[in-house]
Amino acid sequence: MANRNYCFELKSNLSELKLLCSHLEDYGRMMELSRKCLFEINLGLDELFTNIISYGFEDKSEHQIKFTFAKDNDKLVVKMEDDGVPFNPLEVASPEISQDLDSINIGGMGIHLVKKMMDDIDYQRAEGKNRLVLTKCLDAV
Repeated sequence: MANRNYCFELKSNLSELKLLCSHLEDYGRMMELSRKCLFEINLGLDELFTNIISYGFEDKSEHQIKFTFAKDNDKLVVKMEDDGVPFNPLEVASPEISQDLDSINIGGMGIHLVKKMMDDIDYQRAEGKNRLVLTKCLDAV
C-alpha cells in the first residue's frame, strides 16, 4: 500500500476532539491500522490536544492546530503544530507512581502515558510554533 499523508487543522476548542477522533478513524481505515494502534494514538492525541487547548494560549482568540499523519512502512508518524506558548512535553518529569493508586497526584499522567505509548517523540520550537512529532512502530501493535 502506498504511503499517504493525511493533513487537517482543528480549531483551538475542546469541541473539536470528536473531529480529531473521526479523522484518526478515517485514516486508520484507509491505512488498515490495528484497533490497538488506533486506541493508543487516539489516547495520546486526545491528551496532547486537550493540553494545548487548556494551557497553550494566552489569549481567547481562535487558533489552528495542524495535524499530519503519515505511514512510512512499519511506522506511523504524527506531526502536530500549534502557535501556542512554548512547551516541550519531553521536559516534563514523569510522575512518581506508587503502589497506592489513591495517593497519586493528578497532573502529568497524560504526558507520561503518551511517552510510554509512543516509540519516539521529538519536539522543536521553530518560527513561533511548537512542533511535535510522534512515532509509533506498527509491527509492535
